[in-house]
Amino acid sequence: MTKNILLVGVGGQGTILASKILTLGLQKANYDVKMSEIHGMSQRGGSVTSHIRYSEDKVYSPVIEHGQADVIVAFEKMEALRYLDYLKVDGKVFVNDYEIPGMPVTSGQAEYPQGIIEELKRVADTTVIDANKEAEKIGSSKVMNMILLGTIIGSMNLTNIDWDQILTENVKPQFIELNKKAIKCGIELAK
Repeated sequence: MTKNILLVGVGGQGTILASKILTLGLQKANYDVKMSEIHGMSQRGGSVTSHIRYSEDKVYSPVIEHGQADVIVAFEKMEALRYLDYLKVDGKVFVNDYEIPGMPVTSGQAEYPQGIIEELKRVADTTVIDANKEAEKIGSSKVMNMILLGTIIGSMNLTNIDWDQILTENVKPQFIELNKKAIKCGIELAK
């Protein structure tokens, strides 16, 4: 059976790196994996989404249809709300309690919506994570993305994959240990 994971965030949050690491790990574990990325003005703080579909059988399309995501991991909370219609009925949302105001907000044309977390909890099985606070405890706010990746690994029972090896092969040497700690932290938070 094909599993569907949707990562959503804002440009510069490391959404693409997290999805790349996840895809490489799934491939190493002999899953058939398809990944699709959409960058909407990501260089300027626009929306970024990564669709990851994997199975022990053949996966034909990289795109998750509305109502089919097993898990949505939102690096920014408004993005969770924006893509909620992709979640399947019994799906799970992991949302980073983090705000990055978009252009309409920063230019004064709109206000950042209030009550996002409450709305998510009202309509979906939602786990709220303060990935920034957890990342700072580890030593750098730059590993928020790996903490959120860890929540996927934990919630989808992918802990048997050698993530340390994947990180060693794909992350700059000076950041490997920090990223390993961040993934372990995310796995714990997913429990």
